[in-house]
Amino acid sequence: MTPKLNRRQALGTAAVAAGAVAVATQAPPAEAGVELGRYAHRDGVRGRMTGAQAAAAAIRCECTPTVFGIPGAQNNELWDAFKAYGVPYFLVAHEFSASVMADASARATGRVGVMSVVPGPGLTNCLTGLGEALYDGVPVVALITDVDRSAGAPVGQVHGLANEALLRPVVKAQLVVRHAAEIPGTLFHAFRLAQSGEPGPVGVVIPYPLFLEVWDYDQPPPPPLPVPFDEAAYQRVACHLRDRKKRIGIYAGNGCVEAGPSLTAVAEMLQAPVATSVSGKGVIADSHPLAVGWGYGKQGTRAAEKVFKDVDLVLAVGVRYSEVSTANYAIPRTEVVHVDINPDNLGKNVPTSHCLVSDSRVFLDRLLADAAALRRPADPRLWARIDGLRNVDRCIARTQQITGAVDPMFFLSQLRCALGPEELIFVDVTASTHWASETVEVQGPRRYFTPADNQSMGWAIPAAIGAQHVRPDRQVACVTGDGCFLMSAMEMTSAARAGLPVKFFVLDDGAYHYMQMLQEPVFRRTTATEIARVDYAAFARGVGVGYNQIASNEDVVAGLQRTFGLAGPILTHVIVSYDGRELRWLSALRRKYIGDLTNREKIRFASRVGVRTVAMRDDSD
Repeated sequence: MTPKLNRRQALGTAAVAAGAVAVATQAPPAEAGVELGRYAHRDGVRGRMTGAQAAAAAIRCECTPTVFGIPGAQNNELWDAFKAYGVPYFLVAHEFSASVMADASARATGRVGVMSVVPGPGLTNCLTGLGEALYDGVPVVALITDVDRSAGAPVGQVHGLANEALLRPVVKAQLVVRHAAEIPGTLFHAFRLAQSGEPGPVGVVIPYPLFLEVWDYDQPPPPPLPVPFDEAAYQRVACHLRDRKKRIGIYAGNGCVEAGPSLTAVAEMLQAPVATSVSGKGVIADSHPLAVGWGYGKQGTRAAEKVFKDVDLVLAVGVRYSEVSTANYAIPRTEVVHVDINPDNLGKNVPTSHCLVSDSRVFLDRLLADAAALRRPADPRLWARIDGLRNVDRCIARTQQITGAVDPMFFLSQLRCALGPEELIFVDVTASTHWASETVEVQGPRRYFTPADNQSMGWAIPAAIGAQHVRPDRQVACVTGDGCFLMSAMEMTSAARAGLPVKFFVLDDGAYHYMQMLQEPVFRRTTATEIARVDYAAFARGVGVGYNQIASNEDVVAGLQRTFGLAGPILTHVIVSYDGRELRWLSALRRKYIGDLTNREKIRFASRVGVRTVAMRDDSD
């Protein structure tokens, strides 16, 4: 029987009885009263230590920027080990924020984000953030402790929900530790799974009695998982790209975030305009002569829409053709060659002529190796056309089309100007989200962030705080809406506690305006869209952050200067109006919806709208 080290002897004994399947290569359990190891080697976990210490040592070996979470009854030993082993950690106000901050840490640094919470409510609170990381392809290791599940364990334990079942739908893989000897190896494997293929969150479930056991560890980290490449499929794709009768356009997604220089070189080699998905913003600098902005249909920039009308073949690299990246699947019907590391993303939602399973950088570098056969002559007319169209987009964004309050698109354009090109911007799920995608120009990867495919409201506030914590060298700005603010505002206490100088901009129109824009044309009224009014100045004082207000277009430039001139975290209340601006995403969605209706459905729809138009409107809620 493995000796125990603290008060939970009975629980620990039961855990050993249940997890007697020890790893064959592990040393036998240590004797009682031994001195425990106090450090880990960079090349692995070695020495006599508790399971909690082994977990902390493994995480430290991975050079984790920070572990986000909240300690509790089932993981106090683990958090104590974080402190003992010098693992950076950050206390959050809510477990939702733990998963979001781990996600944002990964997006901002390129390293796996890590979170640690207790089972039961700790896990259920963070499911939304993990789902966002799954949908957006962000590598996260979620360390979830569990109650004692051994034979004879008490029934009705606190936090005893079915944690494995809860976690499974929101992670790309789930690893369950059954014996203390498995802890470091399982964690090492989790880090590699999170980064392999299409990145995503990996759940690691460890029953807390295993943290108390003592073991002699000798566990080196394994090598990275191999990267597949299908040479025959590549040759078929390359054959298409050699056809100079076909004008090529590149649609780049989040899968290209580590391949920016190669992507840019390939675009220049093929003389191909480059549009990006919202998750891919920055993989090519928006100042590049071939960059046309976000999207390539009616939902994206006008430059992208017009330039891609002349494209015969779209080379889609590292992008998932999701509802967001296609404007509700309304992307133009152009021949598509699709390259992605995840085979499940290929050939879905849009017709494709050829598909290739490949890491984006490997594929792009392979194209560059074939430059002699693929290179096309420079096309200054194309460059000039793109420049003219981008200037029109910039002019529209910077023209004040809304008066009486702040024009959101104008505000976003000025916010970009107020920030340096290296600074980080986080944008929440608001009516301004799509204007931000059009307007905010990005000059490199890992500088613009938004919850793209799962669209979790309230995401941006904790995300910005997490990113600021791991990137203290960068200024972080957060753009959120008044509805999103109500979902995660209390996390600003964490920014105040840690002195993190995040600049929070709350765009306030007193409503869930995006829902109003969806409801009004169909029902001729709105329902459940009016939200509570907040005294933002009093709130800022209450949570310990500074305060500023911008109430008119005339004050935008000066107001931004005030905000960025103040030290520490600042909440800036921006009073906006959404009336008068075209929202291209919404327009595309409406066109797609109406276009899909049968003639009979169109008649019924028109009749319903007509009746509602003459009826008394009810907008009281």
